[in-house]
Amino acid sequence: MDKERILIVDDNREIVDSLGKLLSFEGYDVLEAYDGMEALNVLEKTRVDLILLDVMMPRLNGLSTLMKIRENCNIPAIILSAKTEESDKVSGLVLGADDYISKPYNPAELIARVKAQLRRYKAYGGSKPESGGDTIANGGLVLDLKQKIVLAEGMPVKLTATEYKILSLLMEHPGQVFSAEQIYEKVWNEQADFAVENTVMVHIRHIREKIEIDAKNPRYVKVVWGIGYKMEKYSK
Repeated sequence: MDKERILIVDDNREIVDSLGKLLSFEGYDVLEAYDGMEALNVLEKTRVDLILLDVMMPRLNGLSTLMKIRENCNIPAIILSAKTEESDKVSGLVLGADDYISKPYNPAELIARVKAQLRRYKAYGGSKPESGGDTIANGGLVLDLKQKIVLAEGMPVKLTATEYKILSLLMEHPGQVFSAEQIYEKVWNEQADFAVENTVMVHIRHIREKIEIDAKNPRYVKVVWGIGYKMEKYSK
């Protein structure tokens, strides 16, 4: 079986070298490029399974490179950059990045996210799942409404019936904030009382533990303090 192939794109040769050694140790084939133009040339000639892409580069920066890639290719792309402003993160995701890791990165977290994106990509036969009649996709989360299955970063997640109903509600309305009382009444079909907030909070915590890479820093199910909970909306 061919090894999965990862393209590292960064103008800092020390970073490319260290990342290459890390990924090679994990069993991946590694390709290197030092700006966006080189990356596009590699993609034209060689099969690539995932891209690690810096933002600030000469000739063609990371976001412009990502736009070019997405014109013809839907392979997983993880933005890896020292730029930590929220606007840069959002721009990367809007333009088609699948994930965003800020430098300096934690090697174990980076490998975990690489593996998660490759699992998800492979689970769908080399394509990205999109929302359709029977599925709802948001970032690395996929909800199969017909089979009542949840995938998180390509891996099946075992939820209780109540957890599934809560996640379904949030995924069906990405970006919308629901109070604990609203969630309780929609999921339990009962009138909410003063005690429901703790009940909902416990279920939300369990959902996060199952679907998030880091439950303490969730990407998907977010708290809107003093108001309720929402599903963070990610572009396809």
